[in-house]
Amino acid sequence: MAENTFNTGTPSTSGPEKPKSNKNGLIYGILIAALVGTWGYMFYDKSRTSKELVVKENQIDTLASSRNELQSEYEAAQARLDDLISQNSRMDSLVKTKDKEIADMKGRIKSILGNKNATSAELAEARKLIEQLKANTENYKQTIERLEGEKIVITQQRDVARKERDSVVVVKDSLHKKVDLGSVLHASNIKLTPIKVKRNGKEIETSKAKRTDMMRVSFDVDNRIATSGDKEVYVAITAPDGAPLAVEALGSGRFTLHDGTEKLYTVKKTVTYTTGDNIPVSMDWKQNSDFKPGDYSVEIYQDGYKIGAGKVHLRKGGIF
Repeated sequence: MAENTFNTGTPSTSGPEKPKSNKNGLIYGILIAALVGTWGYMFYDKSRTSKELVVKENQIDTLASSRNELQSEYEAAQARLDDLISQNSRMDSLVKTKDKEIADMKGRIKSILGNKNATSAELAEARKLIEQLKANTENYKQTIERLEGEKIVITQQRDVARKERDSVVVVKDSLHKKVDLGSVLHASNIKLTPIKVKRNGKEIETSKAKRTDMMRVSFDVDNRIATSGDKEVYVAITAPDGAPLAVEALGSGRFTLHDGTEKLYTVKKTVTYTTGDNIPVSMDWKQNSDFKPGDYSVEIYQDGYKIGAGKVHLRKGGIF
């Protein structure tokens, strides 16, 4: 007979394990899903950040481009203004009256354009200031054109005034010359006489060069309107070869003609003249060399004007 065996005591622990395994799988699934979600969010956030960076970089590039463009416009406007100032000294004076305003404007523009991090609002302010500077430059240009027009008119008026003045001066000088010439003495009865001086002092006229010891110039002076007083009279004698007879050691020298040039004189004499009188004048020229044969000429001057002239011929010959 078979023997029945009964299991008593603690039940066996090797019961079914499947429910626990399903629970762990669910947890793993949740964790994986969360991880995938985290990766997805991180990818999305990185993509959005990249787009924002691109937008920011584009904005920065746009601002930099605007700043560079404004810098070029400012430099061109300033160069134009400087050119206008250098072309017109009166323009320079006009600009100086607004130096403070222009200096402040330039300072603000330079400050904005020098800031690499300038905002769009600041660049807009710089653009407005540059446009104002351009407008001022245009106003200055119009002012220059107006001043140039006034200058032309003033120059024309000045030229007309100068011509009138010069005309008056010419007439005045002409009248003065006429008055001066009218008051100059007149010389008449002019003689240039060769003289031989004997041992006893007696003087005789001669016509031979070898016998001539001196030349005597004689003439009369008069003028009814000339004022009374001392008059300086100059005599210039010219030798046959065209050379002036003038020796400084013998009293010769230079005098000034009415046209400002100078001329050598042989002898001179101060004549005391009385208005209306006819005064005889005589001057002697003794030179330290022999007289040569030929034609000698004499010119008489007073107040720079020639008032008379004469001539004499000396012949060759012996003692007699």
